[in-house]
Amino acid sequence: MWLLPVFSLLARLAARVYYRVRFGGPPVPASGPVLLVANHPNSLLDPTLVVASAGRPVRFLAKAPLFSDMKIGWLMKAAGAIPVYRRSDDPSLMSRNEDAFRAVFEVLSNGAAVGIFPEGISHSESSMAPLKTGAARIALGAASTSRRPISIVPVGLSFRDKDTFRSDVFVVRGSPLVWDDLAARRPDDVDAVRELTSRIDAALRSVTINLGSWEDGPIVECAVRIWEAEKGTPSRDAERLSRMEFTTGVLARVRENGDASALQLAQDVRRHDRRLARLGLRPSDLIADVGPGRGVNWAARRLHLFMPLGIVFAVVGAALFWIPYQLTGMIVTRLRLEEDVRSTWKLLIGIVLYTVWLVALMIVAGTTFGWGAALLTAVGVPAVAMIGLLVRERWQSAWADARTFFLLRSRGSLIAKLRSEQKDLAARLEKLR
Repeated sequence: MWLLPVFSLLARLAARVYYRVRFGGPPVPASGPVLLVANHPNSLLDPTLVVASAGRPVRFLAKAPLFSDMKIGWLMKAAGAIPVYRRSDDPSLMSRNEDAFRAVFEVLSNGAAVGIFPEGISHSESSMAPLKTGAARIALGAASTSRRPISIVPVGLSFRDKDTFRSDVFVVRGSPLVWDDLAARRPDDVDAVRELTSRIDAALRSVTINLGSWEDGPIVECAVRIWEAEKGTPSRDAERLSRMEFTTGVLARVRENGDASALQLAQDVRRHDRRLARLGLRPSDLIADVGPGRGVNWAARRLHLFMPLGIVFAVVGAALFWIPYQLTGMIVTRLRLEEDVRSTWKLLIGIVLYTVWLVALMIVAGTTFGWGAALLTAVGVPAVAMIGLLVRERWQSAWADARTFFLLRSRGSLIAKLRSEQKDLAARLEKLR
């Protein structure tokens, strides 16, 4: 419990360093009791993202076996997590959940924020798992105990490639649930629990993407990007997620109804996506301005990235932590972990190795140049490494943009053909919509 404020700060830092995080949706209430309900695709990294999105300390419910795990049990306790006992772990301990629920009621009654993953498991499936009833029972019990309104806020976590360092993740906060009509009912009211669980499920699905299978992902994303490009509709992240969820539902209904023309459209979209992927293009690239003036403006805006200082930061930043970076990857590969826990172990192992490495650099600097140099190393080395990382990411983006520009300029006939196909696909998608 003593680590809760520190954990909140470190969680926000870890989330933003490990991933490129973007947030959407209304802010979480800054005060008062809040129950944050989130999907659970990425093990212990999910709480860090929920904390980062909340902007306030959050206490989490976690499965009881984590508290007895020698590697992370201390962290669970220090961060104020509350153990939940699952029948699948040990049926004989299920009676302890009453104490756990009372502890959550008290925390919420005191105006704190509590996080829970109502799926009950971390997984790598393409869609949410059926929700357990714990979140609904907690909300009803806390409301009846405290006699004050409890905000239930859905938080959707969507990853581009959750196993990859510095990949994209989008965190969407939904609006608080409307459940005033149920708040006066008790947690042992089966109908109330069922109805509130259903509302939580609907709210979570509105801020997440739930595919029929992972193979549908490229079809859905490409269809949305085609529509946005051809309609000239710039997409903010929350809007794109909403459109992708809508398109996923349309695809499911098309398959259920056996609509031959719509199924053919899905195949054509997938084929178009593969063609673009082979060229390293996106639907929006086909309508981009590639005139000479555009190229000059682009080069002028990015020239500073390749100045000597930028090169120094990029090279030195990579060299400073090259050894712990490589060691982290080697260790995680040897552990042969499940996909939904690989990033968790990368982060935990990386924290240990990077810290040990930084301490070693401080000792070398201190014994060689004095302890002032050691202090400068403690502050300066992480800063230089992070700046270098950001510069290298900008280099990658600049190179990709330059490649796209010259490809579009040099393959005019092919681009024109793809552009015509895309325009036709957009018209068919609009008709289906």
